[in-house]
Amino acid sequence: MRSDEINIFNDEGGASYLQKPVPFFLLLLTIAIIGSLVGSGGMITGIAFMAIPFVLTYVYFIFKYPKFAIIGLLLCNYVILGFNRYIKGLPLGMTVDFHLVIMYVALFFKSFFDKVHWKDAKGDLLVLTVVWFGWILFQLVNPQAVARVLWFNSMRSVGLYMILTIPLILILFNKRKDIHLFFTIWAVLAILGAIKGIVQKFVGLDPFEFKWLMGSAMETHLLFGKIRYFSFFSNAGQFGASMGHSGVIFGILAFNQKESKKLKYFYAIASIFSLYGMMISGTRGAIAVPIMGFGLYTVLQKNVKVLILGAIMGIAVLVFFKYTTIGQSNYTISRMRSAFNPEDASFQVRLENQRKLKSYMASRPFGAGIGSTGKEAKKLAPGSAAAQIPTDSWYVLIWVEQGIIGLMIHLFILLYIVFKSSYVIMFKLKDPWVKAQLGALVSGLWGVMVASYGNAVLGQMPTVIIIYVSMAFLFLGHRYEKEIEDEHQKGLTPQIEMT
Repeated sequence: MRSDEINIFNDEGGASYLQKPVPFFLLLLTIAIIGSLVGSGGMITGIAFMAIPFVLTYVYFIFKYPKFAIIGLLLCNYVILGFNRYIKGLPLGMTVDFHLVIMYVALFFKSFFDKVHWKDAKGDLLVLTVVWFGWILFQLVNPQAVARVLWFNSMRSVGLYMILTIPLILILFNKRKDIHLFFTIWAVLAILGAIKGIVQKFVGLDPFEFKWLMGSAMETHLLFGKIRYFSFFSNAGQFGASMGHSGVIFGILAFNQKESKKLKYFYAIASIFSLYGMMISGTRGAIAVPIMGFGLYTVLQKNVKVLILGAIMGIAVLVFFKYTTIGQSNYTISRMRSAFNPEDASFQVRLENQRKLKSYMASRPFGAGIGSTGKEAKKLAPGSAAAQIPTDSWYVLIWVEQGIIGLMIHLFILLYIVFKSSYVIMFKLKDPWVKAQLGALVSGLWGVMVASYGNAVLGQMPTVIIIYVSMAFLFLGHRYEKEIEDEHQKGLTPQIEMT
């Protein structure tokens, strides 16, 4: 046999290594450690230990391909909170933080070998983001803070995710193929979320969901003997608002997609499923998302006929819910109709709570501090009105925690993004598909902003990350059109669909 030939029968396999003392004892030691961890810390600890190799492999791919983490972020953000019904004892919400932080670490090390275009993040959106986060940091030294220990956990969705997400999208995820991938992932997740809700309605809840419903969620999710379905979301309110958001986005995209029938039908299916999911959630305030979202979209068209048609449809919806009793025997319709009733008992309670908070906030222009509202604050500050009186609304929460100054800064940033994006879409952009994509995003953002008056929608997963990603995309319109122009100059046909 020649020296360069290989005899596979002489190769050592995994079993042969175990015949050697060191590998054998290492295997025994590993088994003993896992057994000890499971025995002392429970099955969750053992599973976490065994997951380490997979996590390390995942981190390796993130360092090699940082965009990979954005996909993981979108997936985790959408489904992770629902897993709390099945897995107890693990801080699953921190997986979002993990993805955001690890991307910056990966970019830092990547910059030693390849050029990282940090300057792509520059612009007015980043300035607004930094200003907002600066105000969040100020709340650490707010002299009127009543639950400062809760600052970090409470400020994550309010400010931390914003200042971490937006620059990453502007630097890493700023191509037309990236926004298409974003819509594709979101549409698939929205369809799956709606299907899960439909299964809950027509097949039933699984044992973990039933236990959750009969426990802490009964007061808000079991009304008049009817279940408010929640899919794999943290609660029905977030499920309804998120489905309404998806319904607006993919309805607009389906309407404007002229080149690909496959993509048009895909978006249409996502929109229909999402809007149905919104209805079965029993979340009354969620109906504001499609009404206001589609309403802004009609304005963006700069078309009198479309504007008139949209106004007629809006009036028809208002008349149907507010001035008729058609379909009142249907729980879903009657539940949605109550959102149009200013005398609704729940709405009156919220107004009364706001009146109580108004007197409390009169002497607190900086607010009661981030973390001063909610269940944990009740334990830490039992004598604080901020902790004891429910805020319900996202804007009331910002007002109570950060004062009238914080609320004004927050509203200015949101409205600046909406108005500037709308202006660019209406008067600056030329490509119809780019205008449609960004028009869908700003319409969805506007719908969520309005709906957040009734519920704390904007700061909850998965809406919070999707909103911050959308904000970044809204400021990339000129880059997309430059990309299209470059493709035309090279004689290429701009692609609207990934194949």
